[in-house]
Amino acid sequence: MAELIRMERISKAYGPVRALEDVDLVVAEREIVGLLGDNGAGKSTLIKILSGAVPASSGTIYIRGEKVAINSTSDAIGQRIETIYQDSALVPELSIARNLFLGREPLKGPSFLGWMDRDTMHGVARDLLKKVGIEKDIPPTTPIGSLSGGERQSVAIARAMHFDSELIILDEPTNNLGVAETQGVLRFVREARDSGHSCIFIAHNIHHVFQVVDRIVVLRHGRVVADDIDPQTTSVEAVERVITGMD
Repeated sequence: MAELIRMERISKAYGPVRALEDVDLVVAEREIVGLLGDNGAGKSTLIKILSGAVPASSGTIYIRGEKVAINSTSDAIGQRIETIYQDSALVPELSIARNLFLGREPLKGPSFLGWMDRDTMHGVARDLLKKVGIEKDIPPTTPIGSLSGGERQSVAIARAMHFDSELIILDEPTNNLGVAETQGVLRFVREARDSGHSCIFIAHNIHHVFQVVDRIVVLRHGRVVADDIDPQTTSVEAVERVITGMD
């Protein structure tokens, strides 16, 4: 598979604390990479650097072999990188449909009038909610603030997956989700790969990771300790030993 993303010698320091130390990460086209590690291993810091949320102290990022500067979340979106965090910000007062398209609303009529195409937004919202496993018939006009935590998480995941991204980063996407919602998310990740997307998938639930990823990368204390674990030929217990350093 052709290489999509390459992060080389990425380091991040917060004063005397080294959150990351010379981390390399490669993601190929149409590949789902599971990024695992204990709390404090540096997983979230690494993806926040790739998504433009925090700057690296040093290191280089390449997309399709070309060096790029990602200094903001807008830079990442411009590079077709979409990120869904565990605590992704949604606007409680706005509807599901408005949150899905926030800042990227489809328009109809003369462009200078700026009329939102609400019919399109509502239709897309209904389809996406079903795909991420929300079986209840929730109107797309429903305010986000009235949803459960799991339903909000599903809306945030649907938003990240809808737009024409090349890389989708998912940080703990199945947290606080019910069984049906979790299976919907995992199914959506598989479909994302089948439709040409690459993904970085972070989850504490290793069983969820094993269900969808092609390769597992493990961080420990801000360093990569394994980057080529094949979930088809490795057990969950073996990966747990790598994560904890007992292997």
